[in-house]
Amino acid sequence: MMPFINAIEQFNSVSIVGMAKNTGKTTCLNYVMDRLHKKGVNLAITSIGVDGEERDILYDTPKPRIILLEGMVFITSEKDFDQREFPADVLSVSERITPLGRLVTARANGFGKVVLSGPSDTLWLKESIMGMKSYGVDCTLVDGALSRLSLASPAVTDALILCTGAACSSQLSQVIHKTKFRCRLINLEQVDTCYQTILTSFEQGIWSLNDTTGKWERVGESTFIIENEYNSFQFEKIEKILYAGGAVTNNFLNLLSLKSNHSIELIVRDFTKLFVDPATFDKFIRRGGSVKVLYKPKLLAVITNPVSPEGVLMDPLVLREQMQNALQIPVYDVVNC
Repeated sequence: MMPFINAIEQFNSVSIVGMAKNTGKTTCLNYVMDRLHKKGVNLAITSIGVDGEERDILYDTPKPRIILLEGMVFITSEKDFDQREFPADVLSVSERITPLGRLVTARANGFGKVVLSGPSDTLWLKESIMGMKSYGVDCTLVDGALSRLSLASPAVTDALILCTGAACSSQLSQVIHKTKFRCRLINLEQVDTCYQTILTSFEQGIWSLNDTTGKWERVGESTFIIENEYNSFQFEKIEKILYAGGAVTNNFLNLLSLKSNHSIELIVRDFTKLFVDPATFDKFIRRGGSVKVLYKPKLLAVITNPVSPEGVLMDPLVLREQMQNALQIPVYDVVNC
């Protein structure tokens, strides 16, 4: 059994997310469920978006199905609940409705395949996870849909498993480069608790900490700033510490690099708010800037998948070993152990 399986037991919730579509999230989820079930861990399973469908929507290729085991609690829509391949006891039905119907929380009375179509936003997901304790659940696993890294936000789940591989690029060097940068963002330094307490309530906007008064002042409405909106951003009020309540893009980071006359410590909610490329990020750092987060997740493992739907096939051992050397953390392949 791979070491990261034991680590999962320490957390109430764990997200399994991918660097791209078809990086092996479902295969990893099935592996994790099987191993934890054998250890007697009471699990709940859900998803943001739809996961577990038979064929890939983009490539029309067969996909591994999510296979639940007896006793597992799961959350899915009414539509997909009715199409499950095993008996189950309904525990609750949501009042809120998704495009696929209300959400059904149930316990599997057998084993079989299911499509998961869970909460449609992160707040709903967080509320669902919190409610799992009442059903005797030890840990909730969340399977991510295409490009839904936001569900890995430490404001939602306690820890994450990152899946990467040939689906990210046909070039091994690029797969490693992209994954290394993502892990770099995941491991950004977390701010002090005093900043967490104050800034958590600042949902949107751009805020600067006044060096003189010690108070946070709003200096902009949105991080989505285009050229003709520069004047709406109050550069003259920017001090050394800046908090961005929304997503941070290349354009915003470049703006800070070019317009500010001193080094800035930029704080974001968590790594999922950073939509920047390595070159732009590094330019900001070289100019004396720094980036910190309110909440830092626990990265439990990086999982590699050497196969892509486009037909790319990398050497499993080479991919795993070179990724491990680059990241300097344990990397696993749940298929080619």
